[in-house]
Amino acid sequence: MNSPTAAMVVEASLLIRPLARRTPVMTSRSVNERSGKTVFFKCENLQRGGSFKVRGASNLILSLSPDQVARGVVAFSSGNHAQGVAIAAKHVGAQATIVMPEDAPRSKVEPTRALGARIVTYDRMREDREEIAARLLEGTGATLVPPYDHPMIIAGQGTAALELLEDAPHLDALVTCLGGGGLTSGCALIAKEMNPAIRIFGVEPELGNDYFLSRQAGKPIKIPPPTTIADGLRTMSPGKLTFPIVQELVESVLLVTDQELRETMRFLLMRMKILVEPSGAAAAAAVLFGKLPADIGTVGAIISGGNVDLEFQV
Repeated sequence: MNSPTAAMVVEASLLIRPLARRTPVMTSRSVNERSGKTVFFKCENLQRGGSFKVRGASNLILSLSPDQVARGVVAFSSGNHAQGVAIAAKHVGAQATIVMPEDAPRSKVEPTRALGARIVTYDRMREDREEIAARLLEGTGATLVPPYDHPMIIAGQGTAALELLEDAPHLDALVTCLGGGGLTSGCALIAKEMNPAIRIFGVEPELGNDYFLSRQAGKPIKIPPPTTIADGLRTMSPGKLTFPIVQELVESVLLVTDQELRETMRFLLMRMKILVEPSGAAAAAAVLFGKLPADIGTVGAIISGGNVDLEFQV
């Protein structure tokens, strides 16, 4: 499988226009005063489906041939990618089958089902979602739409940074949440193309630190199923395509605690009046809790999603 490129991100920005919104870039005096930096938030919590995931899913699904569309698509996801796939599949008329963990938030499961997707559940502690997806693909000819480790997915996710840098071109640094690495790697590719001097940081929860440990080891390693509240960042190992890009272009992987995620969610809701899910708050948490180097003045942070169950206590 070929590696994604910055040129592919630009191509994706044109292809996904029928489905992906150009989300707003927001600022906050309270955030700037607390962090000591000038911060520009790319608000993907206001994206269709409530997260950036519709970008990558749309880029792959809108590129399918009519014959591929007729055979349907299969994906595995804790929730946000599921919604992105369901939105794009419905748009082109493809049947989507999504493998989702039994403990996925209802705020992600119910909209996915409402979009017409078939949901197959599994126990994330005992079962392998990729094996389940592979069984579903057997004999159907359906197309697999993975959550991050695919050139078209990575390129689609990178369009978030393309838009951010068009709106705020003079950033010292770009900060993204880091799960499988699709968002971080796609954004890093286009950001470095547009501004070679920009510094890239990925952010993981301490309880889901597979990239942090893999970078220390110099190779991908696998961790046990994470227990962090950031359900979208519960990956157990980096992607085959995303890891080399992160290794090359990302300066550092920063860690935040679940408590810092909760406090950031609360801060953004009270001060900026925006609802952000735990995974979506990771980049903002790194900024608010002083994880970035002191010499960085102007920061772009991607708020990756806003799908929170109403019962969730912040």
